[in-house]
This record gives sequence, structure tokens and C-alpha cells, in this order.
Amino acid sequence: MALMMGALYDASRSANVDGDKSRKAAEEVADFQKQISEIRTDLADLKWMSGLLLAGVVTLVIRAFTT
Repeated sequence: MALMMGALYDASRSANVDGDKSRKAAEEVADFQKQISEIRTDLADLKWMSGLLLAGVVTLVIRAFTT
């Protein structure tokens, strides 16, 4: 069984939604949140790499004008 969100499952069950539908909905939301967290991690890495690249370019530009 995949990871699922218990609160969503409980809420949908209390609204008289079928158990299988509730489980699938909770699993889908949990999977979506996992994908979003992976994207956020990749974005943080890209920000770090962009900052490093920008620092290198600025260093090269400053060196070109001071030499």
C-alpha cells in the first residue's frame, strides 16, 4: 500500500465516500505532495548552482576590467 494522508482519508470516509475511492484519493494527494517536494529540492539545487555561476561570471568581469 502506498503512502496516504490519514486526515484526507478520514474526512472523505466521514462524508460517506466509498473506502476504495477515499484510499485512492488520499494516496494520489500524498504522491502529488511527494512530487512537489522533489521539485522544491531540485529548485533549491538550481538556485545554488545559479548563484555559484553568477559569482564566477562577476569575478571574471571584474578581473577583465582591473587587469
